[in-house]
Amino acid sequence: MLRQYKLSDYRFRLVLWVAALSILGILVIGSANQSYQRQQIAGMILGIVVMVIVSLFDYKWVLNFYWLIYLAAAVLLLLVLLVGVEANGAVRWLNIAGFQFQPSDIAKIMLILFFARFFENRIDKLNKPRTVLFAVLLIGIQLFLIIREPNLSTTIIVAVVFCVLYFMAGLSYKIIAGILLVCIPVAVIGVSVLMQPQSDQSLLENYQLTRIYAWLYPEDYPSESFQQQNSIVAIGSGQLYGKGLNNDDVSSVKNGNFISFPQSDFIFSVVGEELGFIGCCIIVLLEFLIALECLMVGRRARELSGTLICTGMAALVFFQSFLNISVTTGLLPNTGITLPFVSYGLTSLVSFYIGIGFVLNVGLQTKKY
Repeated sequence: MLRQYKLSDYRFRLVLWVAALSILGILVIGSANQSYQRQQIAGMILGIVVMVIVSLFDYKWVLNFYWLIYLAAAVLLLLVLLVGVEANGAVRWLNIAGFQFQPSDIAKIMLILFFARFFENRIDKLNKPRTVLFAVLLIGIQLFLIIREPNLSTTIIVAVVFCVLYFMAGLSYKIIAGILLVCIPVAVIGVSVLMQPQSDQSLLENYQLTRIYAWLYPEDYPSESFQQQNSIVAIGSGQLYGKGLNNDDVSSVKNGNFISFPQSDFIFSVVGEELGFIGCCIIVLLEFLIALECLMVGRRARELSGTLICTGMAALVFFQSFLNISVTTGLLPNTGITLPFVSYGLTSLVSFYIGIGFVLNVGLQTKKY
C-alpha cells in the first residue's frame, strides 16, 4: 500500500503548474465574486493535502479494488437520481450530513482508475467483440446515470476520456475505422432529426435544444443567447492587458452582472476582461502544460495501467478545458462545465487534485533507463 520513494522522482514541476493555476483561479474568483474566494482557498489547501497523501499510495494496490471503485461510482450516481439535491433545474448534487458535493466529478476520476486496470487485465483480448461490447456496456451504464441528471457536458467528457483510454490501451485501427463508418452517418442523421423544429425526440431536454438553437441563431433567441454574447464581449473588452482584477469600471460586463456564474462556468470571461489576452494565454498554457506533464509521466510508466491513468487525466484536463473555453468564446453551445483548477467548485477542484495525486504516484514508479 505504502512504499518508499525517492524525493528526486517526485514531479514537482507538475505540482508547480497545478498550484500556479489554482492560485490564479483564486484571484480571478475573488474578483468575480468575493464571497466564494475563501471557500476556494480552503478547497485548494484540502486538495493539496489529499493530493500529497494519494501520491504516496501505491496506485497498483488501489487498482486491486477496481470493481469496487466502479460500483462505488455507479452507486453515487444512482443516489443522485434517487435523493439528489436540485439546483438550477438539474439534480447533480448529494447532501450528506450537511456536506454537499457533485458525484459526477468524483466519478470521472474513479472511471479512469477502473478502466486503467480493466484494459490492462484484458490486454490480449482488447479487440475481441466480447471485450468491446462489455466495455461499452460498462461505460454506457455510467453515462446513462450521468445524462439522466441531466448533465450532458459531463456525459460528453466521460465518453471522450473513455475513447482515449481504449485507444491508448491498444484498440485496433480496423475497429476504430468500422465504428467511425457507422457512427458518422448516424450522428449526421441524428443531428438533422434533432434540429427539426417539430422533432419528437427524447434524447435531449427542451432547454438543451434551445441552447443549440440560440448558439446557431443568437438573433432569434436573445433571451437564451445573451449570456454567451456577453461573455464574448467581456473577453474582447479586455484587449491585450485587461482592465485589472477587482476593477470598478462601470463598463465592465462582470460588474454589470451580465454574465451568470462568473465564478464557475464563465470564469474564462472574467479572465479575458480583467487579465486580457495575455491572461487568457497564461491560463491556456498552464492547462496545456498540466496535460502535457501527465502524458510525459505516463510515457515512462512501468505498467499499462499507469500509462492509462496519466493519459486519462491528460485527456480529462485537456478536453474539459477545451469545452469550457469553447463555450465562453462561442465556439460551442452553452453548457455548464468548470475550467479545471480555475473555476469555483470544491468537488471539481479536489477531484482534479486526487487525479493529479495518482499521476504523481505513477511518476514515482517510472521505468529507469
